[in-house]
Amino acid sequence: MFKHLLLAALIAAIPVSNLHAADTPPATSDRATSQALDAFFAAQWERGLRESPENATYNGDLRFNDRWSDNSLEAIARREAEDRAALEQLHAIDREVLAAADRLDYDTFEWQLEHAIAAQRFRGYLQPVSHQGGVQTADGIAEVMPFASTRDYRNWLARMAAIPEQVEQAIALMQEGVKAGSVPPKVLMERVPTQIAAQVVDDPAKSPFYRPFTKFPETVPEADRKALAAEAQRTIRDRIVPAYRTLHAYFNDQYLPRTRDSIAVTEQPDGADYYAYLAGYYTTTDLKPGQIHDIGVKEVARIRAEMEKVKAETGFKGTLAEFFAYLRTDPKFFVKTPEALLERYRSVAKRIDPELVKVFHTIPRLPYGVRPIPDNIAPDTTTAYYMPGAADGSRPGYYYVNLYKPETRPIWEMIPLSLHEAVPGHHFQFARALELPDAPMFRRTAYFVAYGEGWGLYAERLGYDMGLYDDPYDRMGQLAYDMWRAVRLVVDTGMHSQGWSRERAIAYFMDNSPKTRQDVVNEIDRYIGTPGQALAYKIGQMKISELRARAERELGSKFDLKAYNDAVLSTGSVPLDVLEKHIDAWIAAQR
Repeated sequence: MFKHLLLAALIAAIPVSNLHAADTPPATSDRATSQALDAFFAAQWERGLRESPENATYNGDLRFNDRWSDNSLEAIARREAEDRAALEQLHAIDREVLAAADRLDYDTFEWQLEHAIAAQRFRGYLQPVSHQGGVQTADGIAEVMPFASTRDYRNWLARMAAIPEQVEQAIALMQEGVKAGSVPPKVLMERVPTQIAAQVVDDPAKSPFYRPFTKFPETVPEADRKALAAEAQRTIRDRIVPAYRTLHAYFNDQYLPRTRDSIAVTEQPDGADYYAYLAGYYTTTDLKPGQIHDIGVKEVARIRAEMEKVKAETGFKGTLAEFFAYLRTDPKFFVKTPEALLERYRSVAKRIDPELVKVFHTIPRLPYGVRPIPDNIAPDTTTAYYMPGAADGSRPGYYYVNLYKPETRPIWEMIPLSLHEAVPGHHFQFARALELPDAPMFRRTAYFVAYGEGWGLYAERLGYDMGLYDDPYDRMGQLAYDMWRAVRLVVDTGMHSQGWSRERAIAYFMDNSPKTRQDVVNEIDRYIGTPGQALAYKIGQMKISELRARAERELGSKFDLKAYNDAVLSTGSVPLDVLEKHIDAWIAAQR
């Protein structure tokens, strides 16, 4: 799972049926029009960074590291108007005289804007706090901020000092959401008070915001350190803690009692339309929720049959349910401490790295590292996630792993998980996109969920081509992860369009997967909190696998797996039908 899911999804997923992929562009682009398009993209990229300083930070642009987004209702309305104006500006550029590459950029940005404008109807900003993040976990951005100079620390102090305004804006949005009947499920929001309470500390030095001040690098002058630390403690004591006390009181006393008992997004205003929209939005297809549900049921049955074969290979004599229980509970599948778990993840990453040349000609230049998920969010966070590196290469990518409750983190899942989240999964996908020649920045950083997560799930199966699944329990881990994504198709659509309860969804997941209950509950709650997003993984993987099978069939002895994998990544993140047209052209060229 790519971290900052909501931000990435908001700016990048595009319904594919509306792209102009079948057009025949001129051989060369009109130079003046192409330059006008480039200038438009540059201006819109700059607008995005200015209006979302957090996004600038994640992309490695340090100019706005001293501020947050303005999330007032007035600022949101202004941004929505700017999106509508931007679409008019884009339509003033004559698409018909552009070359193929420019047309793809034009069409992609057009539909990003059109999607953002269509989403305005649903007012998702009225639910600014989720159990997976919000103003209560604002300290997390420090993970990707530089702390190499006094100025860097001053930037962080400025952000810290502005927390009260961020809290005020979040409360105002929640109040508006209550008025509009747009509130999240209570079962998720019951997790949030503990997260807020973690920010209300008696000792400022124990605040999550204080972490950067516990150890200064040598590049920060000794004379500045004491003053910086003292200012941080004052800011935490006088501004941050009081702000979070206010949030805690409002959330517990007023907001939480008004959240809804239902879990289905269809219970919200315009909910049925919203969920149907999200299904197409995340998968970049025109599939309806009912069709996706049926695909999931068939995939679950197929993978169960494969699991039965691997179970027999291990010599286990019981039922598949008993085998799942064995995988969840036998001590030999677990390590005892968070430190040992982190070391194990890093060892797996080192094992994968030298095998990558078996399945790729092109290895991205950007490095990656393995880090623990911060303690204050780990209990409510999934098993792992990936954080992309900075666009300018100044910060590597990071594979974050969850060390909370090591007794719930089986070692048989580590290979597929690492293949997905690190290499050759998300790290290759994001790092290769940053290396696209001549592409505008919005294309180099784009994130279509079906493409990105479909690639991550496809990458798990590349472990077979890399010779990594030599143990049957590791193969069961791969099947468990494949099943995990198939189950998603069933339970997400089940809960949001077919009336399933949370308990039924958890039971279905547990019946068909050996994943531990800790993970299963967190996953189900994630699907409740971000409806439709989880549908993209399996749909994307199935398309990439289908295209590989087509290439193998049509090219025969000419098929080169390394070249195919490179070709999939060479487009950057795109809708699935655009990827299919690209691979069909690649197959024709290989002949």
